[in-house]
Amino acid sequence: MKKFMLFVGGLVAFLFLLANLGPMVLLGLSVWLLYIVFKKFVRSESVFGKIGWAILGLFIASIAFSNIYAVIGLVAVYALYVIYKHWNKDDDDPVVRVIEDDDPFTNFEREWAELNK
Repeated sequence: MKKFMLFVGGLVAFLFLLANLGPMVLLGLSVWLLYIVFKKFVRSESVFGKIGWAILGLFIASIAFSNIYAVIGLVAVYALYVIYKHWNKDDDDPVVRVIEDDDPFTNFEREWAELNK
């Protein structure tokens, strides 16, 4: 049951990732362009150049803020990573452990192994 739930969670996270792939690309591109515009703004020596770079930076920042919901895609990527890490872990279910400990054949084998030492 645990594997099935991990599969369903992974499927949902994958669908969220696919739905937000375009905005994620635009967000990454706009952040990269903002970095370039900032570097050009700092290097610019004229007032008109600084004003032009600032206006361009505000325009690109508006693109970045309009795609801020792409963070949902980043959360989906993280969820896929966590699901991938937990996929092959052993089930440490205490109920199963109690049932195994109450089995008379398991107890007999353990006692027999201790007697043979």
